[in-house]
Amino acid sequence: MNKNALIECVPNFSEGVDLGIIKQITDQIELVDGVMLLDVDPGKATNRTVVTFVGQPDAVIEAAYLAIKKAAELIDMSKHKGEHPRMGATDVCPLIPVSGITMEETILYAQKLGKRVGEELEIPVYLYESAQPNKSRNNLSVIRAGEYEGFFDKIKLPEWKPDFGPAKFNAKCGATVIGARDFLIAYNVNLNTKSVRLANSVAFDVREAGRVKREGDKVTGKVLKDADGNDIRIPGTLKAVKAIGWFIEEYNVAQISMNLTNYKTTSVHQAFDEVCRSAQSRGLRVTGSELVGLIPLSAMLDAGKHYLQKQNRSIGVSEQELIHIAVKSLGLDELVPFVPEKKIIEYKLRKAENERLIRMDLRAFADETASESPAPGGGSISAYVGSLGAALGTMVANLSAGKRGWEDKINLFSDFAAQGQQVKDTLLTLVDEDTNAFNKIMNAFGLPKGTDEEKKGRTQAIEDATKYACEIPFKVMETAYSILPMLSAMVEQGNPNSITDAGVGVLCVKTAVRGAYFNVLVNAQGLKDRAFAEDIKSRAKQILDKNHADADALIAKVETAIM
Repeated sequence: MNKNALIECVPNFSEGVDLGIIKQITDQIELVDGVMLLDVDPGKATNRTVVTFVGQPDAVIEAAYLAIKKAAELIDMSKHKGEHPRMGATDVCPLIPVSGITMEETILYAQKLGKRVGEELEIPVYLYESAQPNKSRNNLSVIRAGEYEGFFDKIKLPEWKPDFGPAKFNAKCGATVIGARDFLIAYNVNLNTKSVRLANSVAFDVREAGRVKREGDKVTGKVLKDADGNDIRIPGTLKAVKAIGWFIEEYNVAQISMNLTNYKTTSVHQAFDEVCRSAQSRGLRVTGSELVGLIPLSAMLDAGKHYLQKQNRSIGVSEQELIHIAVKSLGLDELVPFVPEKKIIEYKLRKAENERLIRMDLRAFADETASESPAPGGGSISAYVGSLGAALGTMVANLSAGKRGWEDKINLFSDFAAQGQQVKDTLLTLVDEDTNAFNKIMNAFGLPKGTDEEKKGRTQAIEDATKYACEIPFKVMETAYSILPMLSAMVEQGNPNSITDAGVGVLCVKTAVRGAYFNVLVNAQGLKDRAFAEDIKSRAKQILDKNHADADALIAKVETAIM
């Protein structure tokens, strides 16, 4: 397994009112080194809190165990009431592979956690989803059927013996479901009604399981069975979606509460649009929606692009604009403000020190560059100049996509703009990464050298850091050069009123590539691995030559057009 492996854990605790209890539970998570608490999302009406944290597998397992233990001490399920189905103080505790780890490896960690909770805390534990080898009981809703109140009898049935822990229901803390699954988005859509019956009708329309088929009346008619005695079901319209309707007293509205178990199969915006269609057919109106826990950045960006395309607008806008469009289109800020830094998982994981430069304003960045500190230097400036070149090309693409009379070209220019945004964002990350690479070299030179072993380690660290300091400007060269074809299209096909903007973009790219080339050369000088040094210098020279030839040809075209 990768030493940088990360898994996410999203335990759901059956307490959403007493913030003091919730804090005591999350404090246990934060005690563990190697774990980052990302989100705590309590709900009063559901009387349930969804907690999200991430870290290295062993650390996550330890934090989860401590949280489950504390929840068992503090939460009395015999007194619990709430809108959400539940069966235990820690109702469900899924593990999700994030990076550097397979689902198969994550399953083993889920089983390890389940065994420890069952044996040491004497809590009945059921495995679910991928961690459960018995596919007849791997579905959470099937396991939880009967809820807390029904489990006193259910647990006595041979087919419902827990996977770990005693086959006796714990009246105080109930039972816990632990598993491994892919990333799940918990998502609620708000309706302009208080009727749970109507909300459930919409939920049954859209969820994959659909509704049971009845004879005659759709509500009170006899449930139809197949030849094996199983209920005949009318499937819903959305795959990989679980849904129920409920009333949330806190907001005084009914909601469709959905779990998107595979957001790449059914996206958030597809789920929202389908609920809108179903609701409208029943005389209802969707007023907004609510995200419970965290959401991947890609899901938000896809939603933003979807709604821009519906408006026949270019999708090549900034990440922040795509998120804004997604939030407003989905109504994610109807009930509470939607703060991207708190709700998008990549933003929560982002380390502020790795983006110190690009989060400065223009004056602060210029002042920092002009200071006596050697970084940021020419490498970071080259990356930034390249990002400005990509930004100018993107601007021309967006202006061309919105040009009156060019409606038939909107997809062409929208695609160019999206490409430009991607290159621009990559180059912006390299602004800070070039400075980080320089700092790695300085840190390596600062390592102790008192013993032969220390000297050897220091020498190797300097060599590794110097190679990295060659690779970053080389990546700047590759990335900046990759945008020239788009800039060429903007010079030749874009809005003619913006040809000089495209031309300046070409000049920026030419400067970025040559500036980064300087950094490749100077850093390669200090390498002991001469084969590596000569190879990266050779590849960099090839990019430099092609870039200059292509850029000069485009500059000549711009000058000819405006002479």
